[in-house]
Amino acid sequence: MDPAKLAVADPARTPDVAPSPDRPLHGAPFPPGRWHPRLYLAELVGTALLVGVGLSIVIVMFGTASPVAAWLPGVGERRFLTGALFGSVGALLALSPVGKVSGAHLNPAVTLAFWLEGQLAGRDAAWYVLAQLAGGVLGALPLRLWGALGRSVEYGVTVPGPAVSPVMAVLAEAGVTFGLVELIFVLASHARTCHLTPLALPALFSVLVLVEAPLTGTSANPARSFGPAVVAGVWQAQWVYFVGPCLGAAVAVGVLRLELTGPRRVLAARLAHFHLP
Repeated sequence: MDPAKLAVADPARTPDVAPSPDRPLHGAPFPPGRWHPRLYLAELVGTALLVGVGLSIVIVMFGTASPVAAWLPGVGERRFLTGALFGSVGALLALSPVGKVSGAHLNPAVTLAFWLEGQLAGRDAAWYVLAQLAGGVLGALPLRLWGALGRSVEYGVTVPGPAVSPVMAVLAEAGVTFGLVELIFVLASHARTCHLTPLALPALFSVLVLVEAPLTGTSANPARSFGPAVVAGVWQAQWVYFVGPCLGAAVAVGVLRLELTGPRRVLAARLAHFHLP
């Protein structure tokens, strides 16, 4: 008897076939085109926390009449500390349950980089970006509670410096985002260092904010800039904070593909790896 007919006639004799796993953070959702609302919600919550807590730090450090200015009068010192604390918030979120769910991109430019690397499907990447932008706004709304202190720095809005041209601002934002994505991808592409990726963020941002803040405020994240811009109603040159970071992320992926220091491919679309894929 034909084995195929026998399998149809007697399903019990049909060999077991393991179902395909759903691996959205490896660019392999199953079935193809599947939605992952739990991941998008995690990105929304994580980005809201990053913006709300991170920009509260900015307000406390640089708000007019803040006592921190008296304790730490050096602007450079406050920038360095602000970057370290902001990076620490991102690191903690990456290591938190929220980060475990979605990979803790919390940044449309980082999501773009993972999508270009094929570690995130196009539909998931689009929803990640929408969730991050919405999270940026939700996280910025409570900043109004800072009152006059928050208003004195426009709730942490990023705008180019007065002597900075639009082209220079775009290149500056591209440069800091390039550094961010390069660091993430270099660490996340190695089994020995992939779990350490979030721990490098405080050191990276402390240096980036110290050096680049006078030019553009060191955003490197469209969602981080979009949230306070909506709340404060400040739209001056905000396109810079979309074009610059996305350009930097794309260039970073392109440079990594040149494999100048050997092949480096990220293991998954997440910052912190709690187990190898």
